[in-house]
Amino acid sequence: MQLAAIIVSLVLIVVGVALFGRALLQIYNFMRLGQPVPAGTRTNDPTQRTVTVVKEFLGHTRMNRWGIVGVAHWFVAVGFFTLLLTIVNAIGQLFQADWILPVLGDWAPYNMYVEFIGTMTVVGILVLIAIRQLNHPRNPGRKSRFAGSNFGQAYFVEAVILIVGVCIFMLHALEGAQHHVDGYEASFFISYPVVHWLAGMDVSTLQNLTYFFAGLKIATSFIWMITVALKTDMGVAWHRFLAFPNIWFKRNATGETSLGALLPMTSGGKPINFEDPGDDDVFGVSQVEQFSWKGLLDFSTCTECGRCQSQCPAWNTGKPLSPKLLIMSLRDHAHAKAPYLLAGGGKTMEGEEKASEEQLKDVPAAALAEAERPLIGTVEENGVIDPDVLWSCTTCGACVEQCPVDIEHVDHIVDMRRYQVMIESAFPSEAGTMLKNLEKKGNPWGLAKKQRLEWTKEVDFEVPVVGKDIEDLSEVEYLYWVGCAGALEDRAKKTTKAFAELLHIAGVKFAIMGGDEKCTGDSARRLGNEPLFQELGMENVMALNTAFGEELDDEGKVTAESRKPKSAKKIVATCPHCLNTLGNEYPQLGGDYEVIHHTQLLQHLVDEGKLIPVTPVEGIITYHDPCYLGRHNKIYTPPREIIGKVPGLRNEEMHRHKERGFCCGAGGARMWMEERIGKRINNERVDEALSLNPDIVSTACPFCLVMLTDSVNGKKNEGKAKESIQVVDVAQLLLDSVRTPVDPAGEAETESEPEPEPVK
Repeated sequence: MQLAAIIVSLVLIVVGVALFGRALLQIYNFMRLGQPVPAGTRTNDPTQRTVTVVKEFLGHTRMNRWGIVGVAHWFVAVGFFTLLLTIVNAIGQLFQADWILPVLGDWAPYNMYVEFIGTMTVVGILVLIAIRQLNHPRNPGRKSRFAGSNFGQAYFVEAVILIVGVCIFMLHALEGAQHHVDGYEASFFISYPVVHWLAGMDVSTLQNLTYFFAGLKIATSFIWMITVALKTDMGVAWHRFLAFPNIWFKRNATGETSLGALLPMTSGGKPINFEDPGDDDVFGVSQVEQFSWKGLLDFSTCTECGRCQSQCPAWNTGKPLSPKLLIMSLRDHAHAKAPYLLAGGGKTMEGEEKASEEQLKDVPAAALAEAERPLIGTVEENGVIDPDVLWSCTTCGACVEQCPVDIEHVDHIVDMRRYQVMIESAFPSEAGTMLKNLEKKGNPWGLAKKQRLEWTKEVDFEVPVVGKDIEDLSEVEYLYWVGCAGALEDRAKKTTKAFAELLHIAGVKFAIMGGDEKCTGDSARRLGNEPLFQELGMENVMALNTAFGEELDDEGKVTAESRKPKSAKKIVATCPHCLNTLGNEYPQLGGDYEVIHHTQLLQHLVDEGKLIPVTPVEGIITYHDPCYLGRHNKIYTPPREIIGKVPGLRNEEMHRHKERGFCCGAGGARMWMEERIGKRINNERVDEALSLNPDIVSTACPFCLVMLTDSVNGKKNEGKAKESIQVVDVAQLLLDSVRTPVDPAGEAETESEPEPEPVK
């Protein structure tokens, strides 16, 4: 047994190490197929990036959101990387059964660590196996986060971990038995009962057991190594190595999720100048090699855990998009196409082959066939990603928020959309109306710009307009960016008027733009029309910089002499999409402003005592987190603080809230597209809200307000919701409570604003 174990183990070690080294080189060459990224964007602040990796790994900061799963995975992950010396120990035990590591072998703290982590690795993997079985797709079907994952690969990896963990435990116990541990001691504080049982066996039996478990441990470990080395697209195994560089190279060095701003369009690692694009500039992604190397790293790192899938509003309402399956499809396609690309293959913009027949003569037929598949195409076209998958995304960011290895799904989806919109003109037809309206009228509804100021005639106080009532914004504290919805959509206008009235009551000096401003371009950018976003954005930036009293040169850029600090340019917005674009994306266009959401300002005014909620607003309320306020900008507390200050309200949280909040269905330009597949996302969200039997559904976004109101009204018509239920913005709630109450005689105690009309 000893001889057989030695021979088999040594052969497997040599073969495994050689193949694994080759696999690492293959993966490196594979990543180099991707496009470069702008200099410094993925390598800035290396010290902080290293700290982020250590923090995310040792703290399991992303995994621990899932309770026991995170704890179990922590022990498995830590055991894998910190018990590597047990392999050395096992090799020594093949030659001498009672061999122990020099120095460490007799050190009690090391033995206690091996004992504890080894045991907990076994417990941890058993927990993860049980969770996978309890959530097997055969039970909950599509609702399982493991639906579509490679179960065979997962079972193989789980079996390897379990076997190795058991071997570590048994070899440690055999050490104790062979070294005549005849009483309880710290080094064997868990395994002592097994040590005591083994001590009754003869020396020969103990030695043979040692050879067996040592050989089994080594064979299992290196069979695993050989397997993953031969299958470099096995994400469920490779994520334990690739997760570290993927986290290190994430967009934000300090660890924030890759949400908020979209990345500017680049070609060959350089930003595209849309006023004068280069002849060889590539717009968006139409072939897998046009993704950046970070994109290819993302695809290979996916562990198929399905956390993104479980939170995706599209997948949860019967649509074909699963962020997990999308990333897996891109990974499998990229790896299958890699031999063709590594041989120099590729297509020009005109569809001509770059490589000669001689270069491609040794490329496997399967790789050549994969190269002919369109990246975006229907099943009939043998496409990698179906168009319905691409256009189902709301860019809500739930996938990015939940991914434990920091995959940037939204960026990759938008990159593919960009090519479809800009080059193929292939996108849902109804979105074309929105784009035309933005081009011609500067707003998605196609209304005249003069209508942007109509709401000011419906309030009983003066609303200063910059350039008309005041020269520039230095005379006020805030620019109130009303936005297209807030100025033009009837339901959103109620929020606009309520917020403006609250600012008036609190004595906050503010002003609005004069109606010449355009849509910020959020929907155009997330649809994929980057040039239109750039055009709208640059016009707005010029208008804003002028309004803030900064002088512009001939190119429309702020002169160095007139440039004001960011803190002197304060903007407040009621629309989270405007908030995100103005604050996070306009710096890419030369506009650097301090942008806050209206709920943040209102909370501040309430805390300062400038707004005092006194009138009770009775009933149960549930608050819906807008994706672009919550996940994209991490603003969760202010709306809830305001609700908590309004007397009479009892807040009930929906099951999916805050970081796990569920989209209303309007993001990613979905506001302007029909929802033809599966259940409507806003109906799914409203059903969750109605399960709490609320009197009020509140939110803090005009898009959400429209989507939730439409669904609630539909439920009322079907008799599935009580007629009294209201959908309102947080600002409307606060205004109802701040207004001076009426005395019993029917006359106001002091001069007050008129009572609001009921929200319908």
